[in-house]
Amino acid sequence: MRVVAQRVTSGSVSWGEAGEQRRATIGHGLVLLVGAASDDEDSTVQRLADKIIDLRVFADEAGRMNLSLVDVGGAALIVSQFTLFADMSKGRRPSLLKAGDPQRAEQLYQVFVQRFRERGIETQTGSFGAVMQVGIQNDGPVTLVLSTDDWATHV
Repeated sequence: MRVVAQRVTSGSVSWGEAGEQRRATIGHGLVLLVGAASDDEDSTVQRLADKIIDLRVFADEAGRMNLSLVDVGGAALIVSQFTLFADMSKGRRPSLLKAGDPQRAEQLYQVFVQRFRERGIETQTGSFGAVMQVGIQNDGPVTLVLSTDDWATHV
């Protein structure tokens, strides 16, 4: 699983479903762009969710990043994004073969979302596999990339 986490003052996602426009929004919290691979394990995905929930990325009274999502009563907007597994090592068009089986990826995405809800985090989502428009009012900006695998962040 790969996650791009952005601290936000607000976030939204919209998409069309069954002929009608749908929208989910949050205020202060984290927007999480999540890509799941079919070889991820439920327990590993849950540990990553816990790590993100407990990340100290919100400012305390002194202005230092010292508070977690739980500490500030923040919300999470979790959006599936299989393109986080795009391979750009050859050519100019991303290869998405590493994204894995969509059914297993959706199960893992749901495990991730459920962990946030179990921990009492107000959680909104988009629609897995849908074409979505994401609005992010990044706060800071603070953007972090997390992963369950050994993912090289440089070439």
